[in-house]
Amino acid sequence: MKSWAEKASARINAAVEAMVAFLMLALVLDVWLGVADRYFLGWQLPWPEEMARYLMIWAAMLAVSSGIARREHIGLTALIDMLPTALRRAVLIVVDLLVLALFLYVLWYGIGFANGGASRQAMILGASLRPFYAAIPVAAAIASVQIALVLMRDMGQHSEPRHEEGTA
Repeated sequence: MKSWAEKASARINAAVEAMVAFLMLALVLDVWLGVADRYFLGWQLPWPEEMARYLMIWAAMLAVSSGIARREHIGLTALIDMLPTALRRAVLIVVDLLVLALFLYVLWYGIGFANGGASRQAMILGASLRPFYAAIPVAAAIASVQIALVLMRDMGQHSEPRHEEGTA
């Protein structure tokens, strides 16, 4: 089960990182276009700034699951690392379960939030806000899957104290 969870997490993470890279490329090109238009081209395009905002939101929200998959998110381990191994593992498993509950909560309410954007329009783009607001529940769903997979993969062993060589 641990091996399966590790492979599934890695595959999902690879797909998410590719999507984030694509979104960041689109964001950079969009901002460059906006700057070139403002200072050189004079087309007076109204949409690059608004589009950049939504691209950045999607990229940032999706990147959360990559941090989870790699265990690179913020963690306060100074006190946890002082605990005995068995207690430390139990605490870390409980923390992972609480994080999973948080993302499921965000997913549940994010669906309503995204659906609420269906009747609203982006100011300049004129499009429904639903696809832009969908970043919240989509990212929460992927983060929920990732936290469940890394929980199975690590089972509370993701914060073992690191000792330098020559010390114990």
